[in-house]
Amino acid sequence: MMPTMLTIADPAALLRSLFDAAVQAAQPLHKTAAFLPSPPRGRTLVLGAGKAAGAMAQAVEALWPQDAPLSGLVVTRYGHTPPRPAGLAQRIEVLEASHPVPDAAGEQAAQRILALTQGLTADDLVLCLMSGGASALLTLPAQGLTLADKQRINQDLLRCGAHIGEMNCVRKHLSRIKGGRLGAACAPARVVTLAISDVPGDDPSTIGSGPTVGDSSTCAQALEIVQRYGIALPQAVLDAWAAGALESPKPLDAAFEGHVFHLIATPQQSLQAAAEAARSAGLTAYLLSDDIEGESREVAKMHGALARAAAKGLGPFQKPCVILSGGETTVTIAPQAPGQARGRGGRAGEFCMGLAQTLQGQSGVWALAADTDGIDGVEDNAGARLSPDTLQRATALGLSLSSYQQRNDAYGFFSALGDLVVTGPTHTNVNDFRAILVM
Repeated sequence: MMPTMLTIADPAALLRSLFDAAVQAAQPLHKTAAFLPSPPRGRTLVLGAGKAAGAMAQAVEALWPQDAPLSGLVVTRYGHTPPRPAGLAQRIEVLEASHPVPDAAGEQAAQRILALTQGLTADDLVLCLMSGGASALLTLPAQGLTLADKQRINQDLLRCGAHIGEMNCVRKHLSRIKGGRLGAACAPARVVTLAISDVPGDDPSTIGSGPTVGDSSTCAQALEIVQRYGIALPQAVLDAWAAGALESPKPLDAAFEGHVFHLIATPQQSLQAAAEAARSAGLTAYLLSDDIEGESREVAKMHGALARAAAKGLGPFQKPCVILSGGETTVTIAPQAPGQARGRGGRAGEFCMGLAQTLQGQSGVWALAADTDGIDGVEDNAGARLSPDTLQRATALGLSLSSYQQRNDAYGFFSALGDLVVTGPTHTNVNDFRAILVM
């Protein structure tokens, strides 16, 4: 049994070290080598997209035989191209585009990536590098749809509370490159996909909307989703969906024969790395799950209840301990009053506000929630941290937690407290990270 009198000199620093361990476990350079195929008789073309695509491309460049042909193109989020190591020659072009709402740069990148598949032969190898964010970065609207349409639909999906599987089902059926279409376009070349998972369950067809993976979802399912959330689509698209004209290639399609898909980093692996770091500090680590979904505030209530029980010596968790979890929660944006500015923040900050509300200053409990790509939503922070005196300090500054919650302004709340977690882009992405320290 762990010693009950263990003390932690700096709880915030400990929690940050656990986050850093999780991120380090998902870095592409030391995760790629075991999954690289041998060079083919023909040429090797690298295609990819996602927040980790730039780092993944550099890992391939560093590991690929220098005398073997290598070329290609990947697209990542603005500001997420890592510094190039000295002496590493660039053989794969890296472009940047907008995320989470697509832009013209992403559309042009997708057009170029799809065009590069022309003329491939059975002697060629296509190495596809996929990570979270590829859905927005690979934007190639289907017939009857414009980029402006895709931008609006993407914003509506982000605000309505749809979970990632629902969003990607819709995206697959509004695209000329996602939902297996990129993989099918590579035929007859061999396709090997290396992916870093940012989705609950690590479903290959959901990571980046599965550009290289046969898709089992349907136009009918996409239609049901947009109707349920009240998302407007052009009539031409609705008609095409009803007729099945925008159906995606399915898993048993002959175009995918011989294709290989490898998960090189997952949320579970990163949470396990954080758990090991916690144990090294003398703490018991409890890993709830790597695929928790739901409204951030509701997920926070559940975590808060477990933490309060542990702090009081009740429940299944024995203090001193760390409670870890991952997954992808959602935030349904509340309607704004006329003239009221929309708040800033993302899932991690929203979770921390909900946790603060649930804990109500519970002694002996600290927490950190952050997105492993280093960006919570569209802001410059990865997330936020919480301490037993968070609400006390907020009251002293005249900050009303409920007011910030009403306008989904986690960034404003934790910025005023000096409790934002700022890391900059981490060049990987294994989704949400949450750690609660109970002493």
